[in-house]
Formats: sequence, C-alpha cells, structure tokens
Amino acid sequence: MSTIHVVCPRCNKVNRVPLKEHYTKADCGYCHHSLLDSHPVELTPETFWIHIEKNDIPVVVDFWAPWCGPCRMMAPAFENAAKRFLLKARFAKVNTELFQELASPFGIRGIPTIIIFKNGKELERASGALPEEQIVQLVARHIG
Repeated sequence: MSTIHVVCPRCNKVNRVPLKEHYTKADCGYCHHSLLDSHPVELTPETFWIHIEKNDIPVVVDFWAPWCGPCRMMAPAFENAAKRFLLKARFAKVNTELFQELASPFGIRGIPTIIIFKNGKELERASGALPEEQIVQLVARHIG
C-alpha cells in the first residue's frame, strides 16, 4: 500500500499515512491529535520549513497581517476551503507582521498572498482576497 508523509498540525512531527481516496480517521503517532484537523496551522520560523518540505501533500500558505482588512475578510473563506481538502492539502497561515523573515524570501509585495508549495517548491501564487470557490479551484489544480 502506498503511503504519504504528513506533518502533524499540533506537534509538527512527520507521520506516514496510508494513501486513501477519503479519510474518516487519522491520528498523529506522536501526540495522537487528529491529522484531519482542517483549521489552518499558524506557521513560525521554527515550523515553516518542516511543513513546506516534509509534507507530501500541497501546503497552501496564506501570508497575511492582522491590520489588513482584505486579509480579515478572506480568513473565513480560507478556513472553509481547508475543510474540503482533509489530508489532500495542508492549509497554513503566516503572520507577516510577526514573521517578516518568512515573507521576504518569496517577494511578498501585497497581502493577502496565497502560495501553494509542494516538496519545498512554490507551485503557484495568487494575491488579493479570494472568495472560497476561487481558493478551492486554485488548490484543486495541485491535488493528485
């Protein structure tokens, strides 16, 4: 049976999970937290590259800031889109106000900016507040 590597959103440990079309249960082998948690992971300088490089699934990162109105408007759509991709993509957020060093290597000039990564490489990006369906379409292009 094929497996994929998935980083736990809580303890940041890498788990090997059987590759399936749909998942009803998948828990971290270390902290026992559900790997099906759809809430976007808050990335920090300590956890960013673990998630970007160690996940076999795409990682969809929202670069945002708390003072940004369009960022706050897009946040519910981003969270709802995440619910559609359980163990198919990991959704994450980077607060560029706190962690400018995570945004600057990617030339983030405006926020919100969504970047999709896979195997440590940028696949696609979109800037500006996107509605849920547009986020879903963007991510769906990189699944499977």
